[in-house]
Amino acid sequence: MLSTVHVVDDDASFQSAIRRRLELAGYAVQLYSTAEQFLDQRPIDKQSSYLLLDVQLPGLSGLGLQSRLREAGSKLPIVFISGHSEIPTTVSAIKAGAEDFLIKPVASGDLLLAIERAIARQDALQENQSELDLHRSRVASLTPRERQVGDLMVRGKLNKQIAFELGPTVRTIKAHRHRVMEKMHVESLAELVAIAERLDRQSVARTAGVSGL
Repeated sequence: MLSTVHVVDDDASFQSAIRRRLELAGYAVQLYSTAEQFLDQRPIDKQSSYLLLDVQLPGLSGLGLQSRLREAGSKLPIVFISGHSEIPTTVSAIKAGAEDFLIKPVASGDLLLAIERAIARQDALQENQSELDLHRSRVASLTPRERQVGDLMVRGKLNKQIAFELGPTVRTIKAHRHRVMEKMHVESLAELVAIAERLDRQSVARTAGVSGL
């Protein structure tokens, strides 16, 4: 499936030139003259879609569109283009999550490199998210008691300490421990701790959810 680049720019000659460059490079291209037109015709976010966005547009600005999309929860990667080098604008765009900021006239090599970087970063994020989703589904398969044992395991508690805290015999704790490792598809405590830390970091980033296991 071709990656699609949505180009939002009110310069017809630039649209025509950028379409040729991108299509020759193997991308599908959709053109929009204003931010409002993009919002009206806005496609559903897809992993293989990217936004090439001019900063200065009639009506809603490029930064304004970026803000609207982020407020709506869009994860569409954005590469900004501008006819002027404005440090504050560049900083604002990057801080708000833009992948890159290019100055017109844009060399074909620089443009394609920026899009390729956006694609690579998006692919990495998608892969990371898929792994986290898999880890969360495995955590969800744990019984409440296995979850308690797992929490204490990643905190470095020994079997005797876990048994003392939860009440069962050491033998029972060993059985729970084995099932935790089996259900989480890990072969070492280090792997389990690493998974718990990744899930905890994402929970903190989202300021919600249950940390660790």
